[in-house]
Amino acid sequence: MIKVLIVDDDFMVAKVHAGFIQRTPGFTVVGAAHTGAQAVAETERLQPDLVLLDIHLPDINGLDLMQRLRAVAPELDVLVISAAREVETVRRALRGGIVHYLIKPFSQTDLQERLEHYRSAYQSLAASKDVAEQSDVNRVFGLDRAERPLPKGCSIETLKLVEAALHAAAGDLSAAEVAEELGTSRVSARRYLEYLYDEGLAEVRLKYGVGRPERRYVLKGA
Repeated sequence: MIKVLIVDDDFMVAKVHAGFIQRTPGFTVVGAAHTGAQAVAETERLQPDLVLLDIHLPDINGLDLMQRLRAVAPELDVLVISAAREVETVRRALRGGIVHYLIKPFSQTDLQERLEHYRSAYQSLAASKDVAEQSDVNRVFGLDRAERPLPKGCSIETLKLVEAALHAAAGDLSAAEVAEELGTSRVSARRYLEYLYDEGLAEVRLKYGVGRPERRYVLKGA
């Protein structure tokens, strides 16, 4: 479970963001802070994986705060959520090593998409291996599906359903099990699962029995 700390000077906005996060599988809100001083104290106490950081805080600029937060939690990742639209502010945030910059106001879907990308890319890269493949790096920078299109006849909507089925599973799944859950053919499910494997988003586990071993799939980092 990815632990999230929300840093926003508006109590109600922080509460709304917390609701968005709690409805995103794999994430949990561990706390909220409404000033820079509170953010440093809560980061040190809670050691979150990810901070949702507003820029306009009453006692400090959020971009100046980032280094203080990382001083007490060196492995911390930061996702900026702010109404600040100035290009220089965005550039400065990027130079500070943020995972994303989301401009207010935004929808639940907007935030969940960024969180899911963070979970599948950044977290799996940090936890899965000591040496990165190019596909791992592509996922972090959002280039994976842009560089390699889906197989002919496949749709992004069905791919998301397959990913969701793997994410919700208690363990690994076979192509037949995914097909039964989604109401597709086993051959079609296998194509999506193999695509996820080729892109480095899923792992294959072989189950041995009578005849050929069965290929079973699980999302990386799950």
